[in-house]
Amino acid sequence: MNKAGEALQVQLGKIRAGVANPSILRDVTVEYYGAQTPLNQIASISVPEARVLLITPFDKTALKNIEQAIFASDLGLTPSSDGSVIRLVIPALTEESRKDLAKEVKAEAEKAKVAVRNVRRDALDHAKKEDLPEDELRKIEKDIQGLTDRGIKNVDQIASDKEKELLTI
Repeated sequence: MNKAGEALQVQLGKIRAGVANPSILRDVTVEYYGAQTPLNQIASISVPEARVLLITPFDKTALKNIEQAIFASDLGLTPSSDGSVIRLVIPALTEESRKDLAKEVKAEAEKAKVAVRNVRRDALDHAKKEDLPEDELRKIEKDIQGLTDRGIKNVDQIASDKEKELLTI
């Protein structure tokens, strides 16, 4: 159940909120010497300004490949290169796009809640298969439900925090 919350945080970290966050580049892989390599392994990513990401490759020959990988990703960002570094300017979000992203956050939160409920179902099934006295089984079911409630509350809190971040101008 905790892993569902952690997975939600990773997923929500990829949603850009109009501010520069290196985690939006987490899934970008670059063709580097014939192998697909994560961007963060062949370049340093820093945030020099609130809405700018600065990508400095360790090997300058990889600059073109990094640019192509960013273009090919579904980030919707246009890299600008000066020959040694790449700058990614994160555009400011409009009110409409903020609301769309908030809907996306709710959808991701719902997926995480389903994952928590699936863990509950599996735990209840496992407990019922054990040959336990009925009063002990009820206690276990109550404990599992308590853990489920905490897991869902955690997911709701994570989603609420991200929505506030998105909707704050």
